[in-house]
Amino acid sequence: MFDLVRKHTKILMFMLFLLIIPAFVLVGVDGYTRFNEGGEAVARVAGKDITKAEWDFAHKNDSDRIRASAPTIDAKLLDSAQARYATLERLVRERVMLAAADKDHLTTSDTRLARDLQANPSIAALRGADGRLDMERYRQLVASQGLTPEGFEARVRRDLSVRQVEAGVVSSGFTPAPFADVSLGAFFEKREVQVTYFPAPDFAAKVTLTDADIEAFYRASQARFQAPETVNIEYLVLDLESIKQSISVNESDLKTYYEQNAARLAGPEERRASHILINAAKDAPAADRAKAKLRAQELLAEVRKAPDQFAELARKNSQDQGSASAGGDLDFFAKGAMVKPFEDAAFVLKKGDVSEVVESDFGYHIIRLTDIKTPKQRSFDEMRASLENELKAQQAQRKYAESAEAFTNAVYEQPDSLKPASERLKLQVKTASGLTRAPAPGSSGILANAKFLAALFGDDAIQRKRNTEAQETAPNQLVTGRVVTHTPARTLPLAEVRTAVREGLTNVRAAELARKDGLALLAAWKVAPTQATAAPVVVSRGELQNLPGKVVDAALRADPMALPAVSGVDLAELGYAVVKVNKVVGRAAPDDAAAGQARGQYAQVWSAAESGAYYSMLKDRFRVKINVPRPAPATGGKAAGS
Repeated sequence: MFDLVRKHTKILMFMLFLLIIPAFVLVGVDGYTRFNEGGEAVARVAGKDITKAEWDFAHKNDSDRIRASAPTIDAKLLDSAQARYATLERLVRERVMLAAADKDHLTTSDTRLARDLQANPSIAALRGADGRLDMERYRQLVASQGLTPEGFEARVRRDLSVRQVEAGVVSSGFTPAPFADVSLGAFFEKREVQVTYFPAPDFAAKVTLTDADIEAFYRASQARFQAPETVNIEYLVLDLESIKQSISVNESDLKTYYEQNAARLAGPEERRASHILINAAKDAPAADRAKAKLRAQELLAEVRKAPDQFAELARKNSQDQGSASAGGDLDFFAKGAMVKPFEDAAFVLKKGDVSEVVESDFGYHIIRLTDIKTPKQRSFDEMRASLENELKAQQAQRKYAESAEAFTNAVYEQPDSLKPASERLKLQVKTASGLTRAPAPGSSGILANAKFLAALFGDDAIQRKRNTEAQETAPNQLVTGRVVTHTPARTLPLAEVRTAVREGLTNVRAAELARKDGLALLAAWKVAPTQATAAPVVVSRGELQNLPGKVVDAALRADPMALPAVSGVDLAELGYAVVKVNKVVGRAAPDDAAAGQARGQYAQVWSAAESGAYYSMLKDRFRVKINVPRPAPATGGKAAGS
């Protein structure tokens, strides 16, 4: 094949020229650019598209930033449809604000940009003692965000311009105290209510069902009795553990590693010392530090005359309150536990020796070394298992990048089987059955990864029977799978779900009976409200008194000018409730501090509402269109009969 290419290079070049040049003429260079950028438009703002490639890139950056700040976060939350849609909404908002800034000619000066960059704590940490910025570390910082210094500064400039768009709205928002107090008073208002329940389960015994009733309910409610779409799969996992299992370490390498690391593996040497400290803060006047040093030298002379009296001298003279009462004893410590000057002095002393006066940021020390704990050197045979595990882990970490590339290529280049990748990388083909599009509630791990499940239920995997692309499901972990069998969603036969159908219909009929009795009581109370005999309770938005939210909402919606008021609350299959609101219970006057805090929170909510309204107006002005449907809220429930 390659000989053919070499022999006919000129002919092939001419053919490519004939194919490519007309294509550029027909679609243009810009068409190729859009193709390479993944030109599918997921949204449009002010006449400009947001492409799927831009959306994917933004979501990856958002996810990486969240993982860096919260490493233990569940990865499936970041890969969910809801999280991706939130990223798209953020992108749309950003484009809307940019369009508004551009229309209103809001720009950021070089001086303002420089001031913001100087105030950035991440950048400030890169400055040396002389105040100069370490440019190499600065480039590394912005490169970690996928940017050049110029790109990073352009983004900051853009963000500052965007902030100006909302600043006028947010900063001008205010709520006079009387208005805030009226709203807060209504929000925290309490009401005395009497509630009578008609729980549906109490009526279940009165329900009688025929086979015809059950069959009719089953036919009318088949969506409730669906078995979800499922797949049975084979899959491969490449991670550090799987690579470790393929690595063998020979005996000579183990022995060499033992000889090179025996001291480190045995553990650090520890030393025990006592000290006398004369305090002198690092920023104390020079005269005070000189006085403290002189006092330390005087005490050192006393120690030299009577070394056995060190503990007594420490008790009487040391200004280290933590150790003075123990004769200056600091117990055992390893390197890294003490400040550097103290550590350097302690680790050159012999047992029983006393140091010269040692200066540190805390003051002046006199150190006496009282003991040395040398770690026990374990034999090669004792450490063989741990040495082998450590060496394999190191080699696996180095080999992972190479193996990851081979894994990705193998499952792509030979998409009809996992066997080639399995044999090449010595990986076990695993199996799983009954997987659904959504992870089972409470599940975790690879088979609960939303990204992997989405790939398994894609057309490539189900219709074309191809391996999924290698998916990164955790740090240093890649997974691919292929669908062995696919079972579409189906309505379960009545014979299989007859019990569930009976229970469902019983609940519906019991709720109807509860509602019937509830409506009868409601009519009676409306005629004669004094018939209400339930114990009165006081409720508010913050004190539900174990009542359902719907009941409390109904109580708070009642017109305070027409009390007592009676209303019914349909609780669906839970039953029915009749609520009588007797009176409004005034809110206790808060103290000045609590009132001020509440007004401040109210002002924030008011400003947020004004900002939201302003943004909605801008969306209309710039003709925002999102082409991706909003995903349904995530739920943890199961379909009946599943």
